[in-house]
Amino acid sequence: MKFHGVLFFPVTPFAADGSLDEERLAQHIESGVAAGAGGVFVACGTGEFHALTAEEIERATRVAVATTAGRVPVLAAAGGPVPVARDQAARVERAGADGILLLPPYLVSAPQQGLVRYVEEVTAATGLPVVFYQRGTARLTAETAARIAALPGVVGLKDGIGDIERMHRIVRAVRAVPGGEDFQFFNGLPTAEMTAPAYQGVGVELYSSAVFAFAPEIALAFHRALAEDDDARVSLLLDEFYGPLVALRDEVPGYAVSLVKAGVTLRGLDVGGVRAPLLDPAPEHVARLAKLLDRGLEVAGA
Repeated sequence: MKFHGVLFFPVTPFAADGSLDEERLAQHIESGVAAGAGGVFVACGTGEFHALTAEEIERATRVAVATTAGRVPVLAAAGGPVPVARDQAARVERAGADGILLLPPYLVSAPQQGLVRYVEEVTAATGLPVVFYQRGTARLTAETAARIAALPGVVGLKDGIGDIERMHRIVRAVRAVPGGEDFQFFNGLPTAEMTAPAYQGVGVELYSSAVFAFAPEIALAFHRALAEDDDARVSLLLDEFYGPLVALRDEVPGYAVSLVKAGVTLRGLDVGGVRAPLLDPAPEHVARLAKLLDRGLEVAGA
C-alpha cells in the first residue's frame, strides 16, 4: 500500500438530528476522489473520530470503501484504550478498509516500551496494514520508532507533534533498518501545507491536507508547486491563503476541524455542525473563511 499525491481526510457529515449522514458522506468522498485524492482517510481526526461510536466508524468506513470502489486506498481510524482500539480495528477490517490509522492512547503518559506494547496489542487484532500516529502523549524516540516500524503490519508513521529534529532522527533510524527504505512517513500537523517544505527537507514527502476537504483546487495547486520547486507560487499560497487560515484557525480551539466542516458547507455540500466538545465557527469567522476561500481560489487559478 503506497501513497502518492494529496491525502484526503473527509469530514463526517451529520444530519439535522445529529445522526451520521451516509449519503452526504458518499457525496463528499466521491467529490474528493474525483478531484484527484491520493488516498481517503475516513473517520480520522478531521472526521471527528473522537466523537464517533465504533458502529459509526464502521458505517463510515463501509461508505468510503463502496464510494471509492478501489480507485484509491481507504484507511480508517482506531485508537484510545487497547480493548476499544482492537474492536475498532476489527470493525474497520470487516468494513473492507485497506488499512488503519492508529491513534495513540489518551491521558496516559507511557514509557517507550509501553508504546511499543500498545501497537503490538492493537495490531494483533487485525491483518490490515497500520500507520501509527505520533501525537499527544505518544512521543517516540528514534529507537522506539525503529522498533515500531519493524513490527509486522506497521507500514507508516504519521507525525502530529512538529518537532523537526526528532522527526529527522526518526526517519534516519527507520531508514537504517532492513526494509526501512519502504516505510512511509506522513506530516500530520494541522494545515500541514504550512510545514510541508520543512518536512520535505527531512525526507517526509507525504502530508494530510485538511484544505483538500473543502478546496481541492487550492490544495492541488500547492502540491504541484511544491513538487515542481516553484518557490514563488508556494510562498504566494502560504502568504495569501494558508497563513491567514492558520491565524483564523488558532483563534478558537477545535477550529482545525470546525473550519474545515464550515468550508465544505460553503462550497455547496451541507455537512452539518460538529459534535461536542467542539463548537461551530462564529458567523464572523465563517465570513472571514469565505473571503479567504475566494482569495485562495484566485491565487490557485481556479
